[in-house]
Amino acid sequence: MQAPFTRLEPLVQTLAEGLAPLLDKPFAFFGHSLGALVAFELTRQLRRQSGVQPTHLFVSAGHAPQIAARDHPMHGLPEEELLDALRRLSGIPQAVLEDKDIMRIMLPVLRADLAIYETYVYLPERPLACPIWGFGGLSDQRVSRGDLEAWRSQTSASFSLRMLAGDHFFLNASQPLLLQALSLELSGGA
Repeated sequence: MQAPFTRLEPLVQTLAEGLAPLLDKPFAFFGHSLGALVAFELTRQLRRQSGVQPTHLFVSAGHAPQIAARDHPMHGLPEEELLDALRRLSGIPQAVLEDKDIMRIMLPVLRADLAIYETYVYLPERPLACPIWGFGGLSDQRVSRGDLEAWRSQTSASFSLRMLAGDHFFLNASQPLLLQALSLELSGGA
């Protein structure tokens, strides 16, 4: 099994190489939390590499890249401390956190994701030419409306923000509304 990525740059480069044969068709990116950062940097990599950008960049529950991470680093915590921190984030069901076999498999992946996020360094570039849509949870204690509004400076096209009921994982509770908004925007009906 291949070791998980622990830095964003090699992950984005690998994704860009894998997507290269598919870039002759319109496409959009959606990223939630860490995925918002991955989608953003992947968009910038594709622009640098081939001059291609998505029709839309949808970012969800992720603060704008120019805002430094405020969380205490977790990727290097001892196992029990990391499990306690993951419980507090409320993104992983309790039954999964308590299953030692599943967590033996998942912890290295979760550590790698945390390392990607916690070691990211934003480097300024010109704004993207594609529209950016931000989505957030009204009760999210980790990513505020202001954190999402800050994405506005990352595009020279339009920016829209929609706040939905829920916390950092609002996409679970508000999935129908989120999917409807994505569908309308992608079909040109928004």
